[in-house]
Amino acid sequence: MADKDKRIVIAGAGSIGFYAGGCLALAGREVILLARPRIEAALRQDGLRVSDLEGRDRSIKPEALVVTADPAAALPQAGVILVTVKSGATQDMADLIKAHAPPEALVVSLQNGVDNADRLRAGLAGRTVLAGMVPFNVVQSPDGELPLRVHRASAGTVMVEDGVAGLADLLGVQGFAIETHRDMKAVLWGKLLMNLNNALVALSDLPLATELADRRWRLILASQIDEALRAMKATGIEPARIAGLRPALLPKVLGLPDWLFRLLARRMLAIDPQARSSMWDDLQRGRPTEIDDLQGAILRLAEKAGTPVPTVQRITALVRAAEAERLGSPGLAPEQIVAPVGRRST
Repeated sequence: MADKDKRIVIAGAGSIGFYAGGCLALAGREVILLARPRIEAALRQDGLRVSDLEGRDRSIKPEALVVTADPAAALPQAGVILVTVKSGATQDMADLIKAHAPPEALVVSLQNGVDNADRLRAGLAGRTVLAGMVPFNVVQSPDGELPLRVHRASAGTVMVEDGVAGLADLLGVQGFAIETHRDMKAVLWGKLLMNLNNALVALSDLPLATELADRRWRLILASQIDEALRAMKATGIEPARIAGLRPALLPKVLGLPDWLFRLLARRMLAIDPQARSSMWDDLQRGRPTEIDDLQGAILRLAEKAGTPVPTVQRITALVRAAEAERLGSPGLAPEQIVAPVGRRST
């Protein structure tokens, strides 16, 4: 990896992308944000505010940001491309990178799900593509609030596939810690287990910390994880530890009484009180969610393994119904997850 003047393009700047790009720009890295036109206009007007769980609150003036909505303007300058689009846009981003980015540009997927780096590799034959994993939650300010603010609402170190010397030194900056890992497949499947909770936050309309503090919701998450672990075992997948725990222990820990869970799972509950999931945000904004790349990955694995996953199926169906209604989060109670739910009226 070359020196720290290498240009880093944030390809598809959303909450994670803005946070990563903001931290990198504040550390003096050369950053280009590839964003939607509406966001480009907001950043050019008022800049970007970057805050985190540890209490840092930093601002970047508009003139200090390089932002564009034009892939043909951003990607040709890239030395490193951090792909932060939603999973459903991975193929489109691969096509843009192939069309506009230099062949030697390093591509790093910082997306949810387990397949995105492989999708990028398939569309970018001959280029170097690395898998990555972002463990923390980032909250974006509501539409219309300026300056646009991104807030890291939980802790964690970003993991990136080993193999490119100096990459962690280039990308690892204050507020955005980076480590390399040899077995990203295990890391991504481990992260997926906890990402199964994104749908519960989306369906409940509760902040993440409130939802996780309620044993009724944790039991539903534990049921999903149990089903996922059976499918993984049947297909030879060994997920990495999550929050220091062996995956097999997660359902047991999640099922503990609330008082004991709060005592033993402090790392899991170290979350900003207002943080929610990106899937909740998608429902609120009427956008497609990543359900097919989270619960959907378990459904595909279970079909291959021949193992039952009724809880995962039920939650998938509920999220798809909420997507179709375009009324935001349905605000379900835990009991409604396992019982038929009627359609809402406007």
